[in-house]
Amino acid sequence: MEFPLQVLMQGIADFLLPLTRIAAMFGLMAGIGAKTVPIRIKMGLAVMFTLIIMPVIPPVKDVNLMSFNTVIQVMQQLIIGMAMGFISLMFINTFIQAGQILATQTGLAFASMVDPSSGVSVPSIGQFYLILATLLFWVADGHLIMFQMVVFSFTSLPIDGGWWDVSHYWTIAEFGLWIFSASLAIVLAPVTAMLLVNLAFGVMTRAAPQLNIFSIGFPVTMIAGLLIMWLTMDTFAYHFNLLWQHGIEYTCQLIGC
Repeated sequence: MEFPLQVLMQGIADFLLPLTRIAAMFGLMAGIGAKTVPIRIKMGLAVMFTLIIMPVIPPVKDVNLMSFNTVIQVMQQLIIGMAMGFISLMFINTFIQAGQILATQTGLAFASMVDPSSGVSVPSIGQFYLILATLLFWVADGHLIMFQMVVFSFTSLPIDGGWWDVSHYWTIAEFGLWIFSASLAIVLAPVTAMLLVNLAFGVMTRAAPQLNIFSIGFPVTMIAGLLIMWLTMDTFAYHFNLLWQHGIEYTCQLIGC
């Protein structure tokens, strides 16, 4: 059986270019893109997923793998995939930032550990929030939504299409700025409660200067912080659903849903 050169080039292009976009998204995507996941597993999932969706995505037009245009298309697929994975990654990092804010206010910032997903040292509360957010991400089928959106992106943003408009890059920047306000909203109630606790210790120090506020206030502040965090934990799922909906909206705006 003989295959013409053009048929072989078409098959390679229909596999290589979608694989580039999918692998770029898997490299940064929440859960799958963590450093604890081996690169071989990521590439294996990307190859398998590409083979599954190849029959349903539009074929590549004007195939010429030896031209500079193919290099430009590969770069374009990398940018699109990394942008989609970056939004889901920043969504997860919102909870890490919220945990860092809460740990700083409660005096628990000294208890830090290495984050396996990023490889940097973060407070234990931030790591706890990260674990909860990642579990909810899998439970809420966030990975399936990401898979569905990357498949739809091949229709809204075809491989042989033009470059993004500048507004698309500004959408990514806006989502990065939105993280700080969202993380503050998550821990606004615990931070406000801790402010009242610190204010009460300030009044006690003013009324009884002989008390050693450092030896008394530090353990009480940590216990109060853990108690307040436990009392406000029921709002975690609400904030997760709200932020995840915003993440989906930004991703759809990015790919032109």
